[in-house]
Amino acid sequence: MSLELVPLKTVHGEEKVWNLISELSPVDICARAGVTCDQGGKIFTVRSFGIDFRLSASQRSISSDSPLASLFLEQLKDFFRLPMLWYLTSAKDIPCTNRLIKPIDVKGGQRFFSGTHVLPLDKLAEKYGKDKELFLRKGAELGAEVVGHGDAALRFYPLPNVPITLILWLEDEEFPARVDLLFDSTCDLQIALSDIIWSLATLTALVMLH
Repeated sequence: MSLELVPLKTVHGEEKVWNLISELSPVDICARAGVTCDQGGKIFTVRSFGIDFRLSASQRSISSDSPLASLFLEQLKDFFRLPMLWYLTSAKDIPCTNRLIKPIDVKGGQRFFSGTHVLPLDKLAEKYGKDKELFLRKGAELGAEVVGHGDAALRFYPLPNVPITLILWLEDEEFPARVDLLFDSTCDLQIALSDIIWSLATLTALVMLH
């Protein structure tokens, strides 16, 4: 698979965000972000794509016992680590509206349609455009919920309060296959940085291509 996707800018580097996390109240983080932490408040457990990841504020590490974890911690780490860390600093304790919005309607959404930031949705359409069952099986492996849109649709949780929906439209005699990616209308409230939102969207597409 050949995809020219540029990961997040280093200006929002890990050292900065680890420092922010260390300064915040663990109880407050858990309440806002829908995560848990140990009694010492130093290790957070965050569920992403159905996998529990451990974030150690003292060791500044992210780990998991899941056999799928290496995909996120190694192959796709540039699209995974920073979003998870920044989420702990900015998440809000507010419910999702279940009102879906297009990437262009997200703050800074124009980046989804230019240069190396274009989401690989055409690749998803190529892979799943004739195989709805494969699409649904792959989503189930990644903790996705089946929802009622298109020919098939999946709601992923790359982060607890930030669902992303992929809608599959199968190829037919009139139209080519298509995959749409949509956010909950609250995503701008949960994630303060537009490049983090883009990275989560890219990550969701890429995990479905692996």
